[in-house]
Amino acid sequence: MNRHDIALIGFGGVNRALAEIIHTRGQDLSDEIGFELRVVAITDLRLGSLMRTEGIDLGTALTLPDGVTFASMPGGAAVPQNDFVIRSTTADIVVEATYTNPVDGEPAVSHVRAALQSGKSVTTTNKGPVALAGAELNRIAVEHGMRFEYEGSVMSGTPVLSFASRVLPGLRVSGVQGILNGTSNYVLGQMETGMTLADAVAEAQALGYAEADPTADIEGSDVQLKVVILANEILGANITTADVERQGISRITPEDIAEAAADGRRWKLIGAARRDPDGRIIATVEPVALPLTHPLAGITGPTNAVSFDTDLLGTVTVSGPGAGRTETGYALLSDIIAIDAHQRAAAEALR
Repeated sequence: MNRHDIALIGFGGVNRALAEIIHTRGQDLSDEIGFELRVVAITDLRLGSLMRTEGIDLGTALTLPDGVTFASMPGGAAVPQNDFVIRSTTADIVVEATYTNPVDGEPAVSHVRAALQSGKSVTTTNKGPVALAGAELNRIAVEHGMRFEYEGSVMSGTPVLSFASRVLPGLRVSGVQGILNGTSNYVLGQMETGMTLADAVAEAQALGYAEADPTADIEGSDVQLKVVILANEILGANITTADVERQGISRITPEDIAEAAADGRRWKLIGAARRDPDGRIIATVEPVALPLTHPLAGITGPTNAVSFDTDLLGTVTVSGPGAGRTETGYALLSDIIAIDAHQRAAAEALR
C-alpha cells in the first residue's frame, strides 16, 4: 500500500485533531482512503520540534503532560525548528497550521513557500497565505510539480472550494455570498433574543466560539480574508484585502435588531463578491438585514453557508460547520486525499 509521510507545522488544536484521526483510526483509515499516513515530524512554538524518519509515536506526542516538551522524546528538541523541519524532513506532505496573520500572512507564507520549493506538497487551513499570497504559492507549486491545497481555509470541514471546482463546472457563476464567520452569526442570533452585543460576545467566548480578542470576528477582517479567497478561486479574480470594503457588526444595536424583526428581516454579516457586466469584481463585508425568504437568513448559530449565483441553476447554497478542531482536522485529511489523487493521476499519465 502506498504511504505518505507528513510533517506538522504547529501542534495546536487543528493539527492535533489530524494526528488524533490518524492515531485512533489507524489501519481502518488506511483501508478507507487507500494509502497509509505516517507523521515523521512535528514542530511547535510551545513544544519544540520532533523528527523520526521511522514515524512518531503519536500516542505519546498527544499525551505529553503540561510543561513537558518534545525534548523528552527520542528525536526531540525543546526549541521549534520550523525551517529546518520543513526543508530537511523526509516528509512528502507538509501540513501548515500556524496562526493567521491578516497583515502579511507570515510566517505561514514562508513555511508554504519553503515546503513547495523543497519538493513537498502542502495543505493548510491558514487563511493568511491563501488570501495574501495564493497566486504566488500556486505558481511555485506548479513550477515544482507539487500541490498546494487549502480546502479548510474558508469553511473548515465543509468542502465549499472542492464543491465549486467539482460540481459547478459548466455553470457561469456571477457571484458568491455567504455567512463565513460563526462567531458573528452566533452573536447576532443571541442579540435577537434580547442580549446586548457585549453580553453575546462574552457568551460566545465562554462557549469557545470567540477568541479572547474577538475583533477579527466582530469587525469582519476574518470574513474579509475569506471573501478574497472565494473571489479569486471561484470568480477568477485577482483581488487583495484592499479591494474588499469591510464593516463589522459592532454598530448593530438592539433597536436595529428589533426593527428588522418587525419588518420580517434578520441581520447577518455577509461576505460577498460579484462580477459586474463590465467584468469588474465588487467585494464587500457588511451586515445586511436579509428577508426571511433569503437562503442565508435561516443559517443559525456558529454554522456557515455560501450561496453561488449561477446562470442555469439559480442560487445554490452549501452550509455546514465553519469551525471546530475536528472538522478542520478533517479538512486537512481531505486535502491529503486530494494530493494523493493528483499524484496518482500524474503517475498514470506518464505510463
